[in-house]
Amino acid sequence: MLLIDPVRMLPSLLLPLVGVLFVGGFSARSYAYAAVGVVAAVVFSTIRWATFTYEIVGDRLETKRSLISRSVRTIPLERIRGVDVSTPPMHRLLGLTILKIDTGASGDEEEAKLAGVSLDEAERLKALLLRRTAAPEDARVPHTAPGPKERPIIGVPRKWLLYGPLSGAYLLTPFAFIGGAIGLALQWGDDLGLSQDDALSAGEWLWGHPSLLLGVAALLVLAMPFAGGLMYAVFNWNFVLKRRDGYLVAERGLINRRSVSLESKRVRGYEIVDGLAERWAGVVRVWAIVTGLGDSETRGQLLPDVPRTVAIQVTGDAIGPYHAPLRPHPPVARRRRLFRAVSPWLLLTAAGLAGLWLAGGFLWWVLLVLALLLAATGVPLGLDRYASLGHGYDGARLAVRSGSLRRAQAVVERRAVVGWRLRQTWFQRRAGVLTLIAGVGAGKGGYSAIDVAEAQGVEFAAEVTPEWLAPFLERGEP
Repeated sequence: MLLIDPVRMLPSLLLPLVGVLFVGGFSARSYAYAAVGVVAAVVFSTIRWATFTYEIVGDRLETKRSLISRSVRTIPLERIRGVDVSTPPMHRLLGLTILKIDTGASGDEEEAKLAGVSLDEAERLKALLLRRTAAPEDARVPHTAPGPKERPIIGVPRKWLLYGPLSGAYLLTPFAFIGGAIGLALQWGDDLGLSQDDALSAGEWLWGHPSLLLGVAALLVLAMPFAGGLMYAVFNWNFVLKRRDGYLVAERGLINRRSVSLESKRVRGYEIVDGLAERWAGVVRVWAIVTGLGDSETRGQLLPDVPRTVAIQVTGDAIGPYHAPLRPHPPVARRRRLFRAVSPWLLLTAAGLAGLWLAGGFLWWVLLVLALLLAATGVPLGLDRYASLGHGYDGARLAVRSGSLRRAQAVVERRAVVGWRLRQTWFQRRAGVLTLIAGVGAGKGGYSAIDVAEAQGVEFAAEVTPEWLAPFLERGEP
């Protein structure tokens, strides 16, 4: 840790050190100041390491830090929701790992973090910390018969990593690198002797060579699937999902190997997500819906891009299957989807026509043609949004689905529903539809069935939780 901490602090020290060297003119005094900064970082890391301890006392974990003021944090073992183990490159080189403890009580931050323990100690602590919260899984969960403590569910084949660019999450990686380089140049411009005039001159030169600018843009666009696929593979290398002592454990990563544990008895369902490109290829991503889970977008991932049939099989095995078909929404929902998809571009078309009539010019023609193309594209997009709408209930789990560019279907256990919310805008009231939101004490906190008929929404809520709504429903004579 006395090696890792100073190295990890170098990026934050680099800019001040470079500034000292440039201001001092690379003199002996400048080198001395830079050396003092590095030594100070090492001393700070030494004191930080020497004043931190952790201990398991009875039914609680205590971490103590006495760098300036003494701080003691106590975590009851029964509150621990999960223990994550990650191994960044330097930790892996030195045989260490980072152990993060999540209780679900501090939002996106972990309750405690042990930044440098050995691999054996991490496994020992993980088993010890999770032993108190691990319990026999409910009878509703498949495969609860006695068996080995660890049972693999799926290991994602490496050839499925080729699906990575379809998700779109990493496609903008080349532009992110270019943006970061430009931001770094602007930040260090004064230290490197570059002024704002130099930056403006470089921009004017590039603008004066449009062929070069277009060529760079084309290269970045062509690099998008390759760079995105590479980043996706780095993060999801050797993805493994398994069941271990009452927990679902997901392991992944090439450079930083990460292991995330989700307590099975706190899993309330799952969310299957796909984009347009993923849908055409028949692949989806899956997240778990878990109570008290911080950073669920990262920690709750059950599967990267895998074929839909595999995802259905894995979620059924790991959490529980959903057996009922989704019910369609009324035709008025289709009209609303089409109106929303087309109307903005029709307004832009009207603006283009007005510009041509009042001023004319090539740019107005370009705007008009672009608006018409987008309006034409909005029609199939609106139809696809309507086709994606649906909700259902199979007696044990309810499901809601919506979206097109990012279509998400949430499957939630009936016991996880803690309330209902019926929301209706002025336009929905005129159309006779509403949005039914199932309140869930897990995941996003609520999952919506959009634009269901008024009677359909009330009847669905009464079907899922009849004991709540039956006393308040009045049924007219047939």
